[in-house]
Amino acid sequence: MIENEQNVFEIDGKSVSLDELINGYKKSKSDKKTKNKAQQKRDNEQKLKPYQAELIKLQKYLEETKKKMIILFEGRDAAGKGGTIRRVTRYMDEKHYRVVALGKPTEEQKTQWFYQKYIQHFPHAGEIVLFDRSWYNRAMVESVFDFCTPKEYEDFMNGVKGFENDLARQGIILIKLYYSVTKDEQARRFERRKNDPLRQWKLSEIDMQAQERWDDFTTTKYNMIKQTHSHNAPWTIVRSKDKQKARLESLKVILNAVDYEGRDDNLNYALDPEIVISGAREIEIMDSQITSTGKFIG
Repeated sequence: MIENEQNVFEIDGKSVSLDELINGYKKSKSDKKTKNKAQQKRDNEQKLKPYQAELIKLQKYLEETKKKMIILFEGRDAAGKGGTIRRVTRYMDEKHYRVVALGKPTEEQKTQWFYQKYIQHFPHAGEIVLFDRSWYNRAMVESVFDFCTPKEYEDFMNGVKGFENDLARQGIILIKLYYSVTKDEQARRFERRKNDPLRQWKLSEIDMQAQERWDDFTTTKYNMIKQTHSHNAPWTIVRSKDKQKARLESLKVILNAVDYEGRDDNLNYALDPEIVISGAREIEIMDSQITSTGKFIG
């Protein structure tokens, strides 16, 4: 590099001014600090791939052993359930899994046994069924918005553990995931949906009331987990403020539920205790919040 009196430098045979050098340096530094979002997303997706490959092995093991798996995805609106389901199933064999997201019950379904509409979607031998909201809709949304009667709610809360014990006795592998998002993060995600024409379809009338009914949902969440967490059907709480971490940890939870053959022992399957909490521990945390502050934090 040769410098002349006019603050012009010769680099590799080209003349470059001092201002150009400074601006080039600033741009380089800025590019390193603010990595392109698309690249960041690609990096995050790459981190999931080894675990998604393990899910294919898990799926093959279930098929060969004729075992059945049900995964429940529960949580507040915009907690990250749908995005996680897409990452779980992205590379799976479509012939051996189904995603079930049921709408409002029909008039006929209202006259049936409550679980009947869910049972008809249960897995066949060697299949995984992922419920994007499940029978626990009665304990959360239906209860908060009075879509069910107090008796229907009590009947559900008194009977669901017995129902799930029966599933366990039949050899069904049941994984119950509850996605826990903060109030501020939920509000931010709702705002993004509101302003993004590609996401506006996700907003419903109930979503618009979710922030106003935050405390009601929190109390209902507490009661639900406390009364329905059991040895045969435990809850796993996933802190989902950071979507990427929540997705990765969710994959690990599912993989850890089955001792399948061919597991890659070089991968780290240990759960992040800042992201994944047992249902029992979540109740301890919420009890502590009540004792120290007189209210639930979230």
